[in-house]
Amino acid sequence: MKKLYLDNAATTQVSEKVVKEMERFYLEDYGNPGSIHRLGEKAFDEMSKARAKLAKEIGAKPREIYFTSGGTESDNWALIGTAEANPNNRTIIVSSIEHPAIIEAGENLSEKSFKIIKIKVNSDGIINIDELEREIKNKDVLLVSVMHVNNIIGTIQDLEAIGKLCRRHGVLFHTDAVQGFGKLDIDVKEMNIDLLSATAHKIGGPKGIGLLYVRDGVKIRQRIYGGGQEKGMRSGTENVPGIVGFAKALELQKKVNKKKVQRIRDKIIIGLEKIGGKINGSKEKRIWNNIHFSFLGINGENLVVYLSERGIYVSTGSACDSKKKKEDRVLRAIGLPRELQEGSIRITLGEDIDEKDADRVVGEIKKGLKLFFL
Repeated sequence: MKKLYLDNAATTQVSEKVVKEMERFYLEDYGNPGSIHRLGEKAFDEMSKARAKLAKEIGAKPREIYFTSGGTESDNWALIGTAEANPNNRTIIVSSIEHPAIIEAGENLSEKSFKIIKIKVNSDGIINIDELEREIKNKDVLLVSVMHVNNIIGTIQDLEAIGKLCRRHGVLFHTDAVQGFGKLDIDVKEMNIDLLSATAHKIGGPKGIGLLYVRDGVKIRQRIYGGGQEKGMRSGTENVPGIVGFAKALELQKKVNKKKVQRIRDKIIIGLEKIGGKINGSKEKRIWNNIHFSFLGINGENLVVYLSERGIYVSTGSACDSKKKKEDRVLRAIGLPRELQEGSIRITLGEDIDEKDADRVVGEIKKGLKLFFL
């Protein structure tokens, strides 16, 4: 039976082409990019090419891209780094459905006398732009951080509208684009984005490598002290294999047939609704590979285990209490009742999904419901 991995919002399988590209920098061109000999220069040149490719994807300049260990570090640096570099403005606004990397970074700043305001979302998971503007007008705001695509319900925010509002009021705008980078169009200049986080392992790249875009002129505090890498902002020998793997993964991601995946996503959604599933979050403003749904009267964890035993791998985000609590925060924010939170499942499709797979997923869920209906 074909294995169906449908948890791509958590992480993706690394492409063989990415592994092959990275292997060269482990076994052949393995020099330190800070060294001036031939191997070092080769590593530096390839790293620079990768930086340029990643910058081009979002309309940025290569010098505005800083490599990090992943989305969490990038999010933390965006909030804490800008706050520490601009201490005169002590209010930060985030959405109520941000990733824990933003929420917990905000909590850290609140302990240092910064004020963190959480903007509510509607039942579709979309922020209220008018409410955001009211808060910006009434407070001494330094930064607004709103994620591009929610990692749980797949909701897409209007970055252009948020960026335009922030720029008009002289407020910095950061977006956690971890789930949207390489999948949706982003132009940091047109959207007035000042800082942006992304990571490789959501698009078929390796874990442990991400980036933070910082617009020229934005004041942000140095992240790591040492050898002066990344223009002195984040010291430490660069992860060259990861960086070139990130760029290669982006190249491959751009070739994915998004329309095909979205068509199959919609087929699964229709099938789930026919057997009583409730789709959570906006259907229209949803990334093309996300399905988040609930069934009343079941325990989502039981259904995940049942599907796993049949070679279908999905997620609830409830592997432990702390993880479940973080997911429930998003579901509570969109007004989902507790009983539907308990019966919620997230499916995030990969490019290899097909029509037969869609029928199999819905069919196995239907069988599982008969076993686990409470």
